[in-house]
Amino acid sequence: MAVLAVQAIRRMRGGAQSQLMLGADGRLWVVKFQNNPQHLRVLANEFIATRLAAAAGLTVPACDVIEVSEWLIANTPGMIVEQGRGVTQRYTAGLQFGSQFVGGLMPGQVVDYLPEQQLDEVRNLREFAGMLCIDKWTGNCNGRQAVFERRPRERKYRATFIDQGFCFNAGEWTFPDAPLRGVYQRNRVYAGVKGWESFEPWLSRIESMPPETLWQIAENVPPEWYGGDTSLIERLMEQMLMRRSRVRELVGAFRDSNRRPFPMWDTGARVIVPRQFADVGEVGKFVM
Repeated sequence: MAVLAVQAIRRMRGGAQSQLMLGADGRLWVVKFQNNPQHLRVLANEFIATRLAAAAGLTVPACDVIEVSEWLIANTPGMIVEQGRGVTQRYTAGLQFGSQFVGGLMPGQVVDYLPEQQLDEVRNLREFAGMLCIDKWTGNCNGRQAVFERRPRERKYRATFIDQGFCFNAGEWTFPDAPLRGVYQRNRVYAGVKGWESFEPWLSRIESMPPETLWQIAENVPPEWYGGDTSLIERLMEQMLMRRSRVRELVGAFRDSNRRPFPMWDTGARVIVPRQFADVGEVGKFVM
């Protein structure tokens, strides 16, 4: 059941022109609308990739389907999306994507940038390696985005990985893999990587993730987020199941790139790709 939005608070930064909204559950949600300027499918991308990252044990915001009423849009100033070239329109009512606002109603300090020295003190810095595996698996064509939260009376920040809208190559739902796609802009977060063990336990969780996990996530995606053609999301999930066995190869291509992101990893190491998984056809058909 979708969370009902009861109040629009302000527009957020970013190309999707999301809105910060209060839900009937008492939580703050960053809401992306169906008629956002990027693509309709970024809502599905956000939902699927965020839920997959959570299933792998990574720090991502809770996400859900948010219902925004026509009345709320009509009676709230500023509920307008800019489509470019001077064209504007009201946000579309209905089911939207929402991720919980990092920090909630009583935030400590949340920033999207830390100086190099402070990056070393991030509590879960190792998770950047795990999120790299997710981004390579899902074909994220954007740079990796994260925010850093420090709660009251805490000294260290914790990274939360946000903005999965450009996974699956944004609205294309294809996988044009490239070594420097889906990576964080600063090598410092990868400086501690010494080998494949640095990607655990997240890499193994991806490689062994049960097909049922992917199908259950897909079943909860509103059909209007991908045009209602269930064969499209079936095909996407089938590709994702097959790509589990390619994550090491894709991470290895980033390792061997001229960016040299892992200075502590022996450059003579070989990329070890596990055996192919069982044929996806044995999984069964996706049912909406």
